[in-house]
Amino acid sequence: MEAEYEIGDKVVYPAHGVAEICAIETKLIGGSKLRFYHLHVLGTGLKIIVPMAKAEENGMRPIADEAAIDELYDLLRDHDVTQDRQTWNRRYRGFMEKIRTGSLFDVGEVYRDLSLLKNTKTLSHGERQMLATARTLVVRELSTARSAPEAQIADELDSMFK
Repeated sequence: MEAEYEIGDKVVYPAHGVAEICAIETKLIGGSKLRFYHLHVLGTGLKIIVPMAKAEENGMRPIADEAAIDELYDLLRDHDVTQDRQTWNRRYRGFMEKIRTGSLFDVGEVYRDLSLLKNTKTLSHGERQMLATARTLVVRELSTARSAPEAQIADELDSMFK
């Protein structure tokens, strides 16, 4: 059974980040009544319409709770990861797949791995952009979950990689 959200709830939509449900609409399509969430992505202003029946399948999920945030911080503090020796474009594809899942932990892994890689070598332009995307997605979700300013969360996370 899929989660039911209400207008005003904040959710996470894969690759876009935190969004607010601004409307719920019912449309008659092909003789069937279908219900849709209207999402407004925070930070970008992008509007997304998601069929309610497919929301969970598409990766839409609630904002992380305190236990998930603690687990993410443990993941980010774990700097004992093997450095990937793949070419930058293969690494990029793998990281992009993780970002598309919408999982806080997958996005956190991308942020951690690219932050650590940045300390040892120069990142390609695509990797720098991906690092910025992963950082923004993590910071915005944690900021929303903890009702804290994004700058404070960003400083807290960045200090883990200095």
